[in-house]
Amino acid sequence: MHDDRSLVEARLKRVLDERIRPAVYPESVPLEVAVWHAPDEPVPVAEGLAAEPEPIAVGARWGAPWGTSWFRVTGTVPEEWAGRTVEAILDLGFDENMPGFQCEGLVYRPDGTPVKGLNPRNQWVRIGAPVEGGEEVCLHVEAASNPVILDYHPFLPTQLGDKETAGSEPQYRLARMDLAVLDETVWQLVLDLEVLGELMAELPVESARRWDILRAVEKALDAIDLQDVNGTAAQARVRLETVLSEPAVPSAHRISAVGHAHIDSAWLWPLRETVRKVARTTSNMTALLDDEPEFVFAMSQAQQWAWVRDHRPEVWARVKKAVADGRFVPAGGMWVESDTNMPGSEAMARQFVHGKRFFLDEFGIENQEAWLPDTFGFAAGLPQIIKAAGSKWLLTQKISWSQTNKFPHHTFRWEGIDGTRIFTHFPPVDTYNCSMKGGEIAHAAKNFKDKGVARHSLAPTGWGDGGGGTTREMIAKAARLRDLEGSATVVWETPAEFFEKAEAEYPEPPVWVGELYLELHRATLTSQAKTKQGNRRSEHLLREAELWAATAAVRTGFPYPYAELDRIWKTVLLHQFHDILPGSSIAWVHREARRTYERLADELNGIIDAAQRALAGEGTRDLLFNSAPHGRGAVAAGGAGPAVVEGRTTLTERPGGGHVLDNGILRVEIDARGLVVSTYDIEADRETIAPDRAGNLLQLHPDFPNMWDAWDVDEFYRHTVTDLTDVDEIAPEGHGVRITRTFGASRVTQLLSLAPGERRLLVDTEVDWHETEKFLKLAFPLDLHAERYASETQFGHFYRPTHTNTSWEAAKFEACNHRFVHLEEPGWGVAIVNDSTYGHDVTRTVRTDGDRGTTTTVRASLLRAPRFPDPETDQGVHRFRHALVPGAGIGDAVREGWRINLPERSVRGSREVAPLVAVDQDAVVVTAVKLADDGSGDVVVRFHEAHGGRARATVRAGFEVTGVTATDLLERPSDDAPSLRREGNEVSLRLRPFELVTLRFTRA
Repeated sequence: MHDDRSLVEARLKRVLDERIRPAVYPESVPLEVAVWHAPDEPVPVAEGLAAEPEPIAVGARWGAPWGTSWFRVTGTVPEEWAGRTVEAILDLGFDENMPGFQCEGLVYRPDGTPVKGLNPRNQWVRIGAPVEGGEEVCLHVEAASNPVILDYHPFLPTQLGDKETAGSEPQYRLARMDLAVLDETVWQLVLDLEVLGELMAELPVESARRWDILRAVEKALDAIDLQDVNGTAAQARVRLETVLSEPAVPSAHRISAVGHAHIDSAWLWPLRETVRKVARTTSNMTALLDDEPEFVFAMSQAQQWAWVRDHRPEVWARVKKAVADGRFVPAGGMWVESDTNMPGSEAMARQFVHGKRFFLDEFGIENQEAWLPDTFGFAAGLPQIIKAAGSKWLLTQKISWSQTNKFPHHTFRWEGIDGTRIFTHFPPVDTYNCSMKGGEIAHAAKNFKDKGVARHSLAPTGWGDGGGGTTREMIAKAARLRDLEGSATVVWETPAEFFEKAEAEYPEPPVWVGELYLELHRATLTSQAKTKQGNRRSEHLLREAELWAATAAVRTGFPYPYAELDRIWKTVLLHQFHDILPGSSIAWVHREARRTYERLADELNGIIDAAQRALAGEGTRDLLFNSAPHGRGAVAAGGAGPAVVEGRTTLTERPGGGHVLDNGILRVEIDARGLVVSTYDIEADRETIAPDRAGNLLQLHPDFPNMWDAWDVDEFYRHTVTDLTDVDEIAPEGHGVRITRTFGASRVTQLLSLAPGERRLLVDTEVDWHETEKFLKLAFPLDLHAERYASETQFGHFYRPTHTNTSWEAAKFEACNHRFVHLEEPGWGVAIVNDSTYGHDVTRTVRTDGDRGTTTTVRASLLRAPRFPDPETDQGVHRFRHALVPGAGIGDAVREGWRINLPERSVRGSREVAPLVAVDQDAVVVTAVKLADDGSGDVVVRFHEAHGGRARATVRAGFEVTGVTATDLLERPSDDAPSLRREGNEVSLRLRPFELVTLRFTRA
């Protein structure tokens, strides 16, 4: 037989595009359309429905950027359509390639009842099936004219990302607004042909099945009268029945489809728009659940559920009913799908606390899975947090985006820093927006790494990023793929049903130890510095507020601010969403974030001040309040007392120019360029700075990645560097030296200071930044030979190599730390701590003094200046604080990291304050002291082993205790807790390396 594949396949494409799809709606009549444009921000539904619209014609332009327009469409169903299925086709000017990325709408009836959402892949509204004829139709559409930010030529700078700069030019042209007859037979034929055509393209040419499908499709096309598609569609479908009924082979890959709409809580749209995106999507999904009995939809992010409850009660009622039916499934158990690299220990824990508690309180449902399909890598501390929250599974697909190395598993156990292992699945479909295309299904089966030992994978199915969710076409395709020869099988299941099957099938999968590093989007550790600083500062202010409010409540009866802290925590957690904290959202999002963090800081400082004044009482003594988990001089951790300063610092001229700082512990030489050429550890008789090198070196790189400007820094940025060594002014100031430099259009001022009695050189940097597409680093070349270094992460630290032996190590040329990085040779190390930066790099250099061996350079990433999606990223004044700590062990790194983030507070009063809770072991770090969330008055203490070794510790309560319980993160009794030995108000226990423990003390 002659090979006519290409002929038949081309015929199929043209007939589908030009004859069959247009015949889905064979008859239509126009609707009358009127519109009212809201003058500014979105209005309540009742106001939009009551507004007086003015006529607008199809083809007219509408919609200023970020505007809201209320369309009213009216019409009458023709009498001759009686007995047929009729739909309204409402095309607001959609581009079907941009679901979630352009204009959208939510359809209401005149009484305010929501009907469904509109988006480029979902333009229909069912009027009747069948209609009687003569029905009057009146629908209202709340339409959002969200501008297209990520266009066909992506990553071009645009002013559309902020309402303040976007202008008022209409963005869209109103397209089709009709009543139309739906020919369901033709609609089904389209899906038959799409499924078979897509499957055929994925099968081997030599496969008999491919040829069977080809011939069946050819016969179906022969059956269609191109001048009467509607009259001959049924006959064409009959000719496809045989190939559509052939069952899958027993060994076929098995896909659990989960209805899904990944909705970024902010990204190329502001937070307020996400509230509406969620309402549109949930309206669509509840309507679809009513129509499709096998369909299951899962939605993560408790914050988004709360938005529906609080802002769209008419939609919430439908959601609650669907949840009660078991088919609209809360997923993930987190407040948002957060970044997991940068959030601190407590913040990461609270993501689960607030997320899981919301679902428990609203529905009595507890999630077992963490659901993070789009997060930019996963910190090594996360497995223990997932387990401590009462969960046991993790799903993500983002690691498939890695540019260099292919991850070796799709199903595995992920081991964190403390040894906790979490059953983890990466969907081999490699998307969280699966649309049930044949290519996607075939890719999942071919790509699956665990063939021979496992057969199950999951496919999150539905339009996402900007929402939209699953469509009826996806469900119809899945029905045909349920058991079809040549394809993987597809069945709708909840996430829990999938994980239970997958874990039972593969109980001993391989283990991956350490971070799940995404070899992409590394610059998200630096972009939008003020957003990151706001997060870091908020985390530590919340620690202080809880600590001092709890202490004051127990000691003085101070009213503990439960509601305020709950609200503030949820706001901070929201801003840890994986496009806000990483700095990859539009300008509007980050402008609002800066203002939000300022407001939260004011509120939290108010709580802290009131609690500390209640504790200190009236008086004139200067009392130092120590919020850190380690003592400072004579002031205990979590206590307050008089400050004691010992020692002195001398400042002298340096021969050859510059200055020398000496406090008897360190001697620091700063040359005439303002660079640190020596930091000498006097007791250890050891130099810190590498030979012939200089620390405090600011380095400027060009930074224009190949794509994803705010997200990416590509390795080639290192090829070009400018050392900023020119100095405008250098002068002594207090215990330090002030240095001023200018470069490009920017100015930097630094204060290098060495306080009496301290083993740290403080580096305060203020940058007035006005560069474009540049990357600013702060370098410290260290005279250390180190094959690995420690980075702090949640509830501990982990090690990365300093070498690039393999492509896996080479790919980590930019990495994340929290408060510190630490390097050491046996017996002597160096820590570099920070108050607000995350990105860094560590490299090795051959010594220049003739000795064999290498030195190690640590560089903190300070600022970038990408132009997309925010063309003004990071412009303006920024302040950073770092400290170089010579002679530091890992415990010193931990302590100094906390110290730089929790500066002492001085309050005048009369009473010293004993700690509410004390721990007798320096390696055991308390991360939270608070009152229990249930309002019982119990005191909750969370701590962990921080040095990476075994520890015995005694926790002493500074109040009378009647009982102590080890709990999970939600403050419920835990079955997986260390053995406790209680004597009076003290509890003794042993901890494994990095073990996390939460204790709940019942007060007498």
